[in-house]
Amino acid sequence: MHGKFVWYELMTTDMKAAEAFYKDIVGWSARDAGVPGMNYTLFSAGDHQVAGLMTMPEGALDMQIPPAWLGYIAVDDVDETAAKLAAEGGTVHRAPEDIPNIGRFAIVTDPHGAAFALFRGDGDPPPAMEQMAAGNIGWHELMAGDLDTAFSFYSKLFGWTKDQAMDMGEMGIYQIFAHNGQPIGGMMTRPREVPNPFWLYYFNVEAIDAAIDRAQSGGAKLLMGPMEVPGGAWIAQFTDPQGALFALVAPKR
Repeated sequence: MHGKFVWYELMTTDMKAAEAFYKDIVGWSARDAGVPGMNYTLFSAGDHQVAGLMTMPEGALDMQIPPAWLGYIAVDDVDETAAKLAAEGGTVHRAPEDIPNIGRFAIVTDPHGAAFALFRGDGDPPPAMEQMAAGNIGWHELMAGDLDTAFSFYSKLFGWTKDQAMDMGEMGIYQIFAHNGQPIGGMMTRPREVPNPFWLYYFNVEAIDAAIDRAQSGGAKLLMGPMEVPGGAWIAQFTDPQGALFALVAPKR
């Protein structure tokens, strides 16, 4: 499991609106998690829990932190990995702590500021979905501060390996990376017009054009797409009505 994305969490300003939006766009169901003293919603694709939804922490907007999706990466030992991350130039923003009966986590950024979480669950993990199953997250993309140093950082932490590299011309190299031999995402040096490094998550939908229509009708802003990518899939990138970046991927128009 070490090095695998296992959870995704949206921190937003309007939970009810975000719940309705993503249920419509991605086809998820939603229910309250029943966490005492906390309003937390669980998104599911069929029988598989996929992501969580919560209100942004108090003070986040004052710090000019926008609504955003956060990816959780499984590790064998949260404390050990957090210490290694810091030694490699990353920053631990929320020190390792336990979620009762769930697991242990830490909120971190890489050396260039892209945020993600470390996680180790209690007990055996639930059965995994196929990567490209409808409603799952099919791709993980890092707009890196610098591709070479970012790849070295993540490779040391998670054992990710290089897969195919694509020359994007003036945009540079798009490096696909693999976990246990399975390609799970790509990373590239961020374009100069992109102000900060970040992780972008691609949600699987059945057909891209219909999903774009649903997203725009729901108040999302289309940033890019539809665009065909190597392998024949189609992608589009958006900000949701509250301002969080997300993307969609589909096997057909």
